[in-house]
Parts: sequence; structure tokens; C-alpha cells
Amino acid sequence: MLVKHTVEEFSKVLASDAPAPGGGSVAALSGALGADLVTMVCNLSIGRENFEAHSDELKRSLAKAQALSASLLQRVDLDTEAFTGVMKAFKMPKATDEEKLARSAAIQAGYQDAIQSPLGIARECVAVLELAEGLLGRSNPNALSDLGVAAQQAYAGLEGAIMNVRINIPSIKDAAFVQVASSEVEELLGKGSAISERVHGYVTANIG
Repeated sequence: MLVKHTVEEFSKVLASDAPAPGGGSVAALSGALGADLVTMVCNLSIGRENFEAHSDELKRSLAKAQALSASLLQRVDLDTEAFTGVMKAFKMPKATDEEKLARSAAIQAGYQDAIQSPLGIARECVAVLELAEGLLGRSNPNALSDLGVAAQQAYAGLEGAIMNVRINIPSIKDAAFVQVASSEVEELLGKGSAISERVHGYVTANIG
């Protein structure tokens, strides 16, 4: 499992000439790091008198951030597995008509999985962004820059995941699937971009 590597080991695997892990796994890791920073901000705020009024919200945010981190870390490996599935499908035999049909179906199924994986990453990165925004003005101001970095990491993960969706969409023959996926991409990117800008604006205005 990639997530069991040290940072140095993961870096070396990523930098190798192997086609996976790639951008999708890095996008998932970016989102997970964002969630971890949100968790840190919550831990630096819970139990402090100045934020007692937001205690329940902070605890809910903490639990959500921890769950998102765990899920996104799983997706580091799942995204690589999805890409590997496409590669395996292309290696299937194609000597007969039946083999060609089976191979074509497997390739299409593989590409759909390769799209669903980064879509899941994108959804969870938006959820991390929502958590970060919800903590603005309700958490320890000494960790405000960390909250800003959390949002940037989550937004980087979102954009990276979307790129991995878009590069695979042209290979999908199912028009209905493409329409649904493309529509969700635009919705997630628009929502995430707006939140990222609001968080960045608040942070930069209040850390100087």
C-alpha cells in the first residue's frame, strides 16, 4: 500500500517511470493533508475558553475532518488501482470477435472506474474546503494560516482530481455517463473555487 510508505519512499515511487501512482493519488494526498490541518486547527481550539461557544461545532468538524482524511488516504491507493484496471483491460486478448467485445467492454468499465475514483476525491476535497470555511472566526486565530493552507491543499486536490476526470472523459462512449460526470465536474469546481477564494480572502485579511 502506498500510504504505508515513508514520505521519502512515496516520493521515489512517484518520481519513477511507473505510470502509477500519478496525479490522482497526489490529489487524494493533497486533500488528506488539508483535512489533517483542519483537524489540527480543531484540536488547537477545542477546550479553550475563548471558543467555548463553538465547542460543539468544533467537535463535529473534528470528527468530519478525521473521517475525510482517512477516506482520502484510502483513495491514494484506490486511484492507482483504478488506473491499473484500465491497463489490464488493454492487455486482454483480442484474437477473436468475442475477445474483442470482452476487451472493449472491460476497457470502458475501466475508464468509468478511472473517472469515478477522482470524482470521489473531488467531492471529499470540497467537503474539506467547506469545513475550513466553517472554522473561520470560530477557531484559534494563531492557527489561521494553517487553516488557509488546509484550504489551499484541498483546492489543489480538487483541481488535480478534476484534471484526472477530464483526461479520461473522451475515452468514454456512454454519452449519458459523460453528461452526468461533466455536469458534476463543473458543479464541484465552481463550488470549490468560490470557497477557496473566500477562505484565502479572509485569511490574508486577518493574518497581517
